[in-house]
Amino acid sequence: MSTADVVPAAVPDVLVLGEPLVELSTPEPFRDGAAMRLAFSGDALNAAAAAAAAGAHTALLARVPDDELGDALVARVEELGVDPGALVRVPGQHGVYFTHIDPEGRRQFAYARSGSAGSTLGPQDLTERLVAGAGVVLASGITAAVSASAAAAVVRAAELAERFVYDPNFRSRLTSAEEAAAMLRRVAPRAALLTPSWPEEARSLLGLGEKATAQDAVVAARELGAAAVALTRGPAGVLVDTGTEQLDVPAVPPPTVVDQTGAGDVFSGTVAARMALGDDLLDAVRFGTAAASLSVQGRGGTGHVPTWEETRTTADGVSA
Repeated sequence: MSTADVVPAAVPDVLVLGEPLVELSTPEPFRDGAAMRLAFSGDALNAAAAAAAAGAHTALLARVPDDELGDALVARVEELGVDPGALVRVPGQHGVYFTHIDPEGRRQFAYARSGSAGSTLGPQDLTERLVAGAGVVLASGITAAVSASAAAAVVRAAELAERFVYDPNFRSRLTSAEEAAAMLRRVAPRAALLTPSWPEEARSLLGLGEKATAQDAVVAARELGAAAVALTRGPAGVLVDTGTEQLDVPAVPPPTVVDQTGAGDVFSGTVAARMALGDDLLDAVRFGTAAASLSVQGRGGTGHVPTWEETRTTADGVSA
């Protein structure tokens, strides 16, 4: 089946590229006999779900195995309000990750995704109508790291997109800091927004020393050619460089913390959605910060995807 046969009837506000994963999570450390919960997650699905919840018509461009588990995954995509029309069903195995959930974020984590159907995503899956027509195209360093063809798809998407948002999302188990930094340098000149995290990721990918500050990081990211940068800093909030000034967006304390999986993806997905819908960058970041905070109440990457009403009310309460 070709991508041209499956693109959504309407070009979306937000198009997310990546690999949805089977998620097997346990509240206890890994051991023989640990009880696992089956769900679906992955950075692309988490971000797409958040974008849809934030009010944007969102499509996920991904390769999904053509089997019963793939059918369940597609059903979950639809349940999350994401347009499944750009999903390409192909033979092959699922990408899987195993996680020990931990409210403090100190979790065990293991991938089983090498050679998966999702990792075979490539430039041939992108159509100019879909990518160039989307309001915002969102991709991450995880997608760029899973295979050479997926990396090429990210680069092609950056070239075609009217507005491209890139979350470096560096994972040392998938790629090296050098390779991740090279990809960041390659796509940054085409990016309307970069969303690196501080401090480890930004220092690793931007070549900054231990004495560097968050302000140094946003300057370094902008110097790569990005139009704007939103540097996420956990409890310290987000430092935004709009291209003309640097501004702080305060963090939103979470009501309760069950699992921090996917909070960064929720941030980038929400920001992309609100940008596509016409919000200015600071408002988009403000909403993204609120949505990310609310998302940690659920188990797994899509365990709690806050509604737009929840996100807006929370964000407005902080800024009031």
